[in-house]
Amino acid sequence: MKELNAKNLKQALWETLNDVKSGDKPPAEADAIASQSREILRTVKTQLQIARQANRQVTVEMIAFAENSEVE
Repeated sequence: MKELNAKNLKQALWETLNDVKSGDKPPAEADAIASQSREILRTVKTQLQIARQANRQVTVEMIAFAENSEVE
């Protein structure tokens, strides 16, 4: 399984869209994938809002997600 980061999430969504367009994936499955993607992004956004309100630094994990890099 690929690491979860913004680039891989975007790629998975594009692949899903193309699979639906070509008939290789049913729309209901694509809708479930899109829904999970929205939840992932909503969670990251909530983490950023909490960090900002608590006057804390953005975590290394959130930066790695956005920049497509690995956490050491």
